[in-house]
Amino acid sequence: MKVGIYSLGCKVNIYESEYIERLLKDNDFEIVSFDDEADIYIVNTCSVTNEADRKSRKVIRRARKNNPSSIVVAMGCYTQIRGNYISDVADIVIGNKDKSKIVELINEVIRDKNKINNIYDLSDEVVFEDMEISKFDNHTRAFVKIQDGCNAFCTYCIIPYTRGNIRSKKPGNVIREISNLVKNGYKEIVLTGIHTGKYGYDLENVSLESLLYDLVKIKGLYRMRLSSIEINEITDGIMDLIKNNKIIASHLHIPIQSGSNKILKLMNRRYNKEFFINKVMEIKKLREDISITTDLIVGFPGENEDDFKETIDTIDKIGFTKIHVFPYSKRDNTKASIMSNQVDGIIKKKRCKEILELSHRYEKLFYNKYVGCVMEGVSEVRKDNSSVVLTSNYISVIVSDEIDNNEIVKVKINKVDDDNFVYGDIIR
Repeated sequence: MKVGIYSLGCKVNIYESEYIERLLKDNDFEIVSFDDEADIYIVNTCSVTNEADRKSRKVIRRARKNNPSSIVVAMGCYTQIRGNYISDVADIVIGNKDKSKIVELINEVIRDKNKINNIYDLSDEVVFEDMEISKFDNHTRAFVKIQDGCNAFCTYCIIPYTRGNIRSKKPGNVIREISNLVKNGYKEIVLTGIHTGKYGYDLENVSLESLLYDLVKIKGLYRMRLSSIEINEITDGIMDLIKNNKIIASHLHIPIQSGSNKILKLMNRRYNKEFFINKVMEIKKLREDISITTDLIVGFPGENEDDFKETIDTIDKIGFTKIHVFPYSKRDNTKASIMSNQVDGIIKKKRCKEILELSHRYEKLFYNKYVGCVMEGVSEVRKDNSSVVLTSNYISVIVSDEIDNNEIVKVKINKVDDDNFVYGDIIR
């Protein structure tokens, strides 16, 4: 039977969808493009914003339209809290549990001709749903999901409700999975989770720091990257690894969300701007080439012009490489959704534009520092046949040279264009 898979949202979803694809192939299903006519469509949804909800609904309905007689499977964050909204369209509705049982669920629908709607209360969930991948068909870098769930309850965020409590993959399983990926030729491993810095919170005598110290010992591992980490979860031990072990990538994605102390407090973030600035300055002293990227929300309830100016002042002091900016999105059942002083949409759009312009300037400054430099990275031939080299500090260098996929190469950076595309030549 032919299956089309569509994944929205974060790197955790990408990992889970890749696992599902491998599982289906191992059970003799044929994977086809989501736009083709298939017997089964699987949509791994996202719910981080209202726009993500809208896209999730749209893709699920598109699947039904592609083939009205197909089996449509909807799973993930949107279905975890809004499953009843699409139960008329989907034949199988699950949330963020039982994704690894997808083959059984599909076979059950084929056999019994009945719909399945299984949504569990993940606030009671304490067991990590183990998945393991030894090969990625569509990625040069290998993602490894080490953690699920979040207990932080930032006032704007729906994710603790869609993903449930913190659950961690056992260290031995992480080590085995990464060891197998390295044996299969992967040069770069990306550790990912919903709240990666809280890895091990639910296990005895285990932490992200202790896991990293074990992982850098894996023979043949070239580079390891964290998908994201909170500023107050970067321990002294992790700092020491960044300073002394080149396997850890020279890039950290650290969400700041706001540069105003008033707004950070309203958001229930567990740091102030002074702590964030000082910590980043410490990190930058560890490696000259380190790149720090971030997430920022503008237009949070109560954010006035002075608060926004404070945020700009804060991010100017930090000197991020790049800022991923999002307008505040009102999520039902979160504390921020009932706060007063909701910010007008036009103001949010204007602030987003201003931050994007700043981000573009920061990015250009960072890239231009390396024009004329020779750097090492991992080669990647993309779907459009373009070739890039990804450096440790997360610069994607476009090259015209013919290169093999997934090789360690040296590249000389020649120029940065007006759109911040970086170009270079392979040094043989």
